[in-house]
Amino acid sequence: MKNREAEQNKAQARPVDRRKFLALGGITTTGILLGTGGGGSNTSGNSNAVKIISSLPRTGSAKGQTDTIVNGIKMAFDEVDNKAGEFTIEYLDLDDATPAEGKWTPERETANADQAVKDTDVMAFIGPYNSGAAKVSMPILNKAGVLMISPAVTWPGLTKPGKGDPGEPDIYKPTGKVNFTRVVPADDLQGPLGADWAKSMGVKTVAVLDDNEVYGKGIATLFKERCLEAGIKVLGQQESIDVKQNEFSGVLRKLKTLGTPDLLYFGGTSQTKAGQIAKDMVAVGFGGVKLMVPDGCYELAFIQSAGAELFKTLKCFITFGGSPPDKLTGRGKEFVDKYKAKYGKDPEGYAIYGYEAGKVAVEAIKRAGKKDRAAVLAECLKIKDFDGALGKWSFDENGDTTSRTMSGSTIEGGDFKFVKQLG
Repeated sequence: MKNREAEQNKAQARPVDRRKFLALGGITTTGILLGTGGGGSNTSGNSNAVKIISSLPRTGSAKGQTDTIVNGIKMAFDEVDNKAGEFTIEYLDLDDATPAEGKWTPERETANADQAVKDTDVMAFIGPYNSGAAKVSMPILNKAGVLMISPAVTWPGLTKPGKGDPGEPDIYKPTGKVNFTRVVPADDLQGPLGADWAKSMGVKTVAVLDDNEVYGKGIATLFKERCLEAGIKVLGQQESIDVKQNEFSGVLRKLKTLGTPDLLYFGGTSQTKAGQIAKDMVAVGFGGVKLMVPDGCYELAFIQSAGAELFKTLKCFITFGGSPPDKLTGRGKEFVDKYKAKYGKDPEGYAIYGYEAGKVAVEAIKRAGKKDRAAVLAECLKIKDFDGALGKWSFDENGDTTSRTMSGSTIEGGDFKFVKQLG
């Protein structure tokens, strides 16, 4: 996810003074508070200790979602007594967001990646949460050969040749080798399946908006392209909003001059004003128009930002990579049950991906049998038929999961309600 995105399209090109930014630290699962300054090697001095860092937006509206991702990661480590083979796991929960921005920033993501590189005990980097953030940290960590496992990033261009912008994904791999993996399906599956779902609902015309950021614009484009292939009329051009604005009634009124679509698709996240789009749709008389959003909105923050009562008027549909927590079976259901017993509440949608990423990191370190980044990375990329909470899946040659499960939900009673499996 999703993606869940507060992206910055030009983040990679922006110069960053790395010395000016320090990453905030977290507490390890072994109960040790580790130093987290951006300078120095910051090794633990324990030859049997390995560190695993996560870099997620822990400040702002994504915090509810990332709290459950971090809980999932910690559960994965707790279940093996914080051990990966002979090594003791020390976990650092880092924030790539700032209070001022309320979302990830290039500076913070850079600082977190730098910290991972400089600390030779770090064997794995779980994250990031946003595709734009991945564009920033991937080249840094690739040069150092640090394994990345994302629980939420979905932009296809990060890994798949011919599926993104010119130069992708090679520009993120300065060594020419793969070090980025993800346990969540990419948007080249989600966007088109969203369009197929719309067609199955009898949608004849759509309007498409996006947040002008990596994840949102990308998935909206993929949705639009499949609509055109499927014979669904797209009203006007795909429009990008300015997320710094407080309301978007002007953009929506402009769309009304072209006609009233059956469905409005917004490629964006809770952090990039999806809730405000929903509010403004009702305000301008689009309450009878269906709204569809991607997995970047599959978090309670989206419902809360729009107001649960709004969705009694506005019919909203959400696509999500995988199955929602209440529809998981087997080991997935076991995870949900254990999560609820441990934390006293239901996990959000991406908690299980944090858990799976943690399990993968442990497995790679255990298989490597030594504190060596190259060995850990090599073992991770060899993972096939991993029998985890997400079912049985493998990493392909690009570091992508072979899992293709997608689901569609709506909103009722202030929460998400499963509708169907997609694809």
